[in-house]
Amino acid sequence: MTTRHLGDDVTGTPDPAGLVTSLRALHATGHTRLVAWRLAQLDAVIRLLDERESDLAGALEQDLGRSEMEAWLADIGSSRAEAVYARRHLRSWMRRRRQRLPLHQWPGAGWVQYEPLGVVLVVGPWNYPVYLCLAPLVAAVAAGNCVVVKPSELAPATSALLARLIPEYLDVDAVKVVEGGGQLTQGLLAAGFDHALFTGGTEIGRKIMAGAAGTLTPVTLELGGKSPVIVAPDADLDVVARRVVWVKLMNSGQTCIAPDYILVDEQVKDRLLERITATIAEFRAGAAGGLRIVNARQFDRLAGYLLSTKGTIVSGGGVDEAALTIEPTVVVDPGTDEPLMREEIFGPILPVLGVDSVEEAVRYVNRGDKPLAVYVFSRSRALARRVVDQVPAGGAVINHVAVHCLVPSLPFGGVGASGMGAYHGEWGFQTLSHRKAVLARSNRPDLRFVYPPYTQRARRLLRRLL
Repeated sequence: MTTRHLGDDVTGTPDPAGLVTSLRALHATGHTRLVAWRLAQLDAVIRLLDERESDLAGALEQDLGRSEMEAWLADIGSSRAEAVYARRHLRSWMRRRRQRLPLHQWPGAGWVQYEPLGVVLVVGPWNYPVYLCLAPLVAAVAAGNCVVVKPSELAPATSALLARLIPEYLDVDAVKVVEGGGQLTQGLLAAGFDHALFTGGTEIGRKIMAGAAGTLTPVTLELGGKSPVIVAPDADLDVVARRVVWVKLMNSGQTCIAPDYILVDEQVKDRLLERITATIAEFRAGAAGGLRIVNARQFDRLAGYLLSTKGTIVSGGGVDEAALTIEPTVVVDPGTDEPLMREEIFGPILPVLGVDSVEEAVRYVNRGDKPLAVYVFSRSRALARRVVDQVPAGGAVINHVAVHCLVPSLPFGGVGASGMGAYHGEWGFQTLSHRKAVLARSNRPDLRFVYPPYTQRARRLLRRLL
């Protein structure tokens, strides 16, 4: 294997067309197809996360006010788990898969082999700026691709750190980091990649898809939506409260798969509200002020939800414009037509609505766009599975919230308005690979009756064979 320089890279605003051209030239050499190269890049990601954990945590604290523990759990540890899992299973993923052949193709052999797509673009978001840049990067290098990573400009400290660290650890010739805003992203898309993977909001997702259409670049869009929690009357309410509040408070609720709202049976609504408010107080014991929101635009949007709600605020509700913080807030029975219930919240506000039955909850969810995830709490396995079957969603979790994202063996992705395509683990490897169908035939026998001119006998034989 040829050793490549892993020194400093040039970041900033490159010429997108020139950048893609240089990466295509490198990919054409076959260098990134080598299993040794792929394993080396996965090892480099693991080493980066191990050796620079404190630097990454510091950047996340600077950008998002995230604690060291949350930085490890949500960004650093989860990214490392993806890389470790890919390294462990890469050779088996790369094996060609033999396929059975019909009688008319005997003697012969058929198989599917996985080939790298070529040059992949990863456009990362601001809310989990390490994990949602490095997890797609893991999938891309595991599949043998050259990669361009564009971190979010809305997490500037993390973006600058990734732009410095990735070239120090990974192959500087095959993995590039560029920094910039939406204009740079559109310029990159116009240059024409073999695949683009974007994580972010639906509005920007439409722009990504439109920008990719001009060059027929296939896209994986990891978007969001209003992921519901459905609570049956037999649910363990203490468990519901702990698990929902834990994820809802993480990163100030700025998580695409955070529980957006709760639909709970009226029989247990008041008891669940008591447990939720008590759990918030327990989890926030000793914490001063509210939870930090990423910028003024997002703060104003969330504060506007609270000002205009028709529901009853039973916990929290305090906002601090100067500090850009909002208290964890529980809103009971808001109007279903107000912005709080029509738009993805993406913040520390939790609406709770009472319903007469689980069936009513399912109908409510299905009247809207397909969510990124649906969460159902019930002691009845049959009821929970029925809800999972009846609610179209990107993913589902029974008796927990959001943790399916941390399982590399499960595909992660949306459906409809919540996204398209999936990755994580082998699913990411397959998304960023081409599944090439190969059929190998021998020279003998070479049956003459399959060629024209066709006799009546040949026609009868062909109809039987096919």
